[in-house]
Amino acid sequence: MAEVDFERRLERLFGEAPDLPDAKAFAERIERRLDRGWNLRRWLIGAAGLAGGIIGASQLFMSNLFERVETAEHSARLVGQGIARVTPTTDMVSALSGGYGLWVAVGMAVLAMGFVVSRMIEEI
Repeated sequence: MAEVDFERRLERLFGEAPDLPDAKAFAERIERRLDRGWNLRRWLIGAAGLAGGIIGASQLFMSNLFERVETAEHSARLVGQGIARVTPTTDMVSALSGGYGLWVAVGMAVLAMGFVVSRMIEEI
């Protein structure tokens, strides 16, 4: 019986933390430290974002982006011509090979990206 009383007393003592004489000063000191670090953090995050933007822009220019856009425009014209040749009377295989399958795949990819982005936003 003594053990049960001892354990109850011990639990009560641990449940009620004693007030320390410098608790208020300690809390104020910690709050000042936390507030002081935000300016530095903001500057570091901004500098990292600026550096990342500069690196990303330089990579785009170095990768011949404009040539690739022109090539993509040419490919889009070819796909458009292929779609124009498909008529409703053609069978499904030729319709898919004519460009409709590409648009279905693009639509599904956009939908999947939307799900991924919404999931990421939800978790943040």
